[in-house]
Amino acid sequence: MARISCIEPGKLVMDDCEMPVPGPGEALVRIRRVGICGTDYHIVRGTQPYLSYPRVMGHELAGEIAVAAAGSRWRAGEPVCIMPYHNCGTCVACRKGKPNCCTNISVLGVHKDGGLAEYLAIEEAYLIAADGLPLDQIAMVEFLSIGLHAVRRANVGTGEKVLVVGAGPIGMAVAFFAAQDGADVTVLDSNAARVALCVDKLGARHGEILGDDVAQRLSALSDGEFFDAVFDATGNAKAIEAGFAYVAHGGRYVLVSIVSADILFSDPEFHKREMTLLGSRNATHADFASVIDVLRSGKFPLDAVVSHNLPFAELPDTIGQLMAPGSGVIKALVVL
Repeated sequence: MARISCIEPGKLVMDDCEMPVPGPGEALVRIRRVGICGTDYHIVRGTQPYLSYPRVMGHELAGEIAVAAAGSRWRAGEPVCIMPYHNCGTCVACRKGKPNCCTNISVLGVHKDGGLAEYLAIEEAYLIAADGLPLDQIAMVEFLSIGLHAVRRANVGTGEKVLVVGAGPIGMAVAFFAAQDGADVTVLDSNAARVALCVDKLGARHGEILGDDVAQRLSALSDGEFFDAVFDATGNAKAIEAGFAYVAHGGRYVLVSIVSADILFSDPEFHKREMTLLGSRNATHADFASVIDVLRSGKFPLDAVVSHNLPFAELPDTIGQLMAPGSGVIKALVVL
């Protein structure tokens, strides 16, 4: 079968390898769509902190059952969403019902080879039924679930003022789900087109473009009080540090993105606000199930977010174009 590996930063290679043989309790899945996300771009740039090379990327996956395990509930041809976060089930996080931050977590496409291949053998426990959804939508479930999980971490409530910093796909997901929960959402980014999309299509009430006077503008939008909940989805250390100043007294700051850097902030400013600092990592089965329900309802405007579709074989030669400033990429899907 064909697969695409990132053999070193900046270099993707397509080659042939042996077809995976599913073990006990595993299914063989024919991969049909792979979403390309910020994690993949970090892998290509060499800035993903949890990865070693070479690596087959791909964790936003849509597939169809090719071969099911004996006695399985699954049948050949069924569409499935794949949970890419594989947990141990025994560590302190798993025992607390938080498998998404398992101490021994293994993420497809990061800690182990992922789905940028024609077939994938995977434990059936990590398959989620997605009947009735188009393949393009199934491939979007993972990043939308990350956004939903972050909003749930912050326990966003009706009428709260929410700021989302970073209008990439995950930031868009955060903005959408916060708005669905009744929040008054402001989105901040340097890309005016993405900010406009959040306001026009995703339920954000306000959009602001990054600039020297951004703190003053955000203060004016919030009656000088700033925001009950601030979400960082930039993947940028300086942006994360700046975000502390946008949190209201008694507010929450949720770090959705991850950076390979230390984060510095003023302890007096942090303490005087009695600020709550939260990390949000990955998503849970419950988040995936909720997102699938939302997609079935037609509430999320996926057509506005999927900007590029490209054939599998073209990815090694086009990944640089997707990453280039001004590319216009929001979400790219690889079609197999």
